Amino acid sequence: MVTEWEPTVSRLPGGYAFGGTGPMGEVVGERNGRDTGVERGCTGAHQTKDANRFTLIRSRLKKLGVILMKLYFEAEKYLSAKGGGLNTQIFNNKHLSSSPKHIYALVYSTMRYKPYLEEVIKKSKIRQSSKLKKLKVSDSLLLLLVHDLLFSPRGRIESGKHPIKDAVLENKTRLQAELIKLKLRYKVKTLADLPNTVEQDETPIRWIRINTIVASEEEVMREDFFEKLKFVDSTDEIASGKIYRDTIVTNLYGIHPSEKITNTEAYKNGKIIIQDRASCFPAQILNGDPENQHEVVIDACAAPGNKTTHLASFLPKNGVVHAFERDDKRVKTLKMMTSKALGPNKDLIQITHADFMTIIPSDFPKVTGIVVDPSCSGSGIFGRALEDAQSEQDRETIDTERLTKLASFQFKIVKHTMKFPGARKIVYSTCSIHPHENERVVMDLLADPEVKEQGWKLAPKEQVLPNWHRRGWKDEFVSMSRDPQVCEQLAGGCVRAVPKEDGGIGFFAACFIR
Repeated sequence: MVTEWEPTVSRLPGGYAFGGTGPMGEVVGERNGRDTGVERGCTGAHQTKDANRFTLIRSRLKKLGVILMKLYFEAEKYLSAKGGGLNTQIFNNKHLSSSPKHIYALVYSTMRYKPYLEEVIKKSKIRQSSKLKKLKVSDSLLLLLVHDLLFSPRGRIESGKHPIKDAVLENKTRLQAELIKLKLRYKVKTLADLPNTVEQDETPIRWIRINTIVASEEEVMREDFFEKLKFVDSTDEIASGKIYRDTIVTNLYGIHPSEKITNTEAYKNGKIIIQDRASCFPAQILNGDPENQHEVVIDACAAPGNKTTHLASFLPKNGVVHAFERDDKRVKTLKMMTSKALGPNKDLIQITHADFMTIIPSDFPKVTGIVVDPSCSGSGIFGRALEDAQSEQDRETIDTERLTKLASFQFKIVKHTMKFPGARKIVYSTCSIHPHENERVVMDLLADPEVKEQGWKLAPKEQVLPNWHRRGWKDEFVSMSRDPQVCEQLAGGCVRAVPKEDGGIGFFAACFIR
């Protein structure tokens, strides 16, 4: 006879949904919409049949507990993993069952509070629990579970019924008591007030672009600030007093964030522009072929203006960038940024305060190149991915809906750029890490009948920052071709940058040509 009440669980694999077992042993549930309740007092064949069904449901419940615990089992290996950034290891793993954002948030937060968690676990002596000893729970797994129980906003272990979860919950009172003592010792009221034990989420490299519209590279390098810096051969060597000349983007240099670059005359006079390396990719890709240069180009979503001025730096003196911005406040920022960067060369950029989607392509017959960097989730920007991930459980549906809407808009605006009659190269970019906004938008465009008819295709790798090491996710192109080589070729027309690990923000860019 079952004497405890089991919690309600949603539909199980195979079509089962389970309500629970009551104090008299009755089972309340359904299978494919049919009642599977065990009547009190059933006997004979009915009892045997329902008992077998009950056993099946219990076994499925046990399996479900393991599935729900998989979040912690999958996160466990990343807590002590070495080699490569946390972002890369998690988001590049296509075999995870749990949400990569959820895993990242859990691991990151556990790492942040790790010394405090270890102290609470040690002083509560829960390791001496016979159940935990019997289950052989690893230190990493225990840290993750105690983190969610004590340090997460929900204050609970996100799992169904499971022996490991039960073993930790048996010690909840002792753990909470030690947490209170910890707060008193550090004289803090909230966990957020505890000193942060992990590196702050800040840019690892300050990237500065020589603004060749108003100054030459040689001229800037002769200034006192730069003459004091020592050149190094790789980004790994960047430290205080060092400078690195980038090999991917022309006229781009990397320095340590502690350097007071904004105090220099070069910065104040607009001779140098602080711009993340990945943000420089679109203009560099558009103008990557020195024998096939543009004179008239478009920046479809121009504000705040760094990409716009970068585009202008590649143009001849009689060239022009048509920059479009629909937002009232952002267009003011765009005008201010471009005015400072252009100096006397005001005609290089023509700003139009309008929604690019309303622009008639035939009105711009001379445009040959277009950069379109539309609104996106911004998940590649420092802190944004973590903030999104920490509320993953509450926003999974909302996030999916939001990404779908963003991807739909991104598809429409890129397709609009493809209607410009003289356009022969288009670079689409986002500061997102999500394939929904990146490779999948690219695939939708390539599959569109009108786009096909217009002759657009992805550029080969040789024309898209060929020396950059990180390309698009080839697994995302499987729906277009089962041939691994074709998928690799398609991915070669795209580039990605991983937040922090690649020296800046997370980024994606794809190049279309015809």
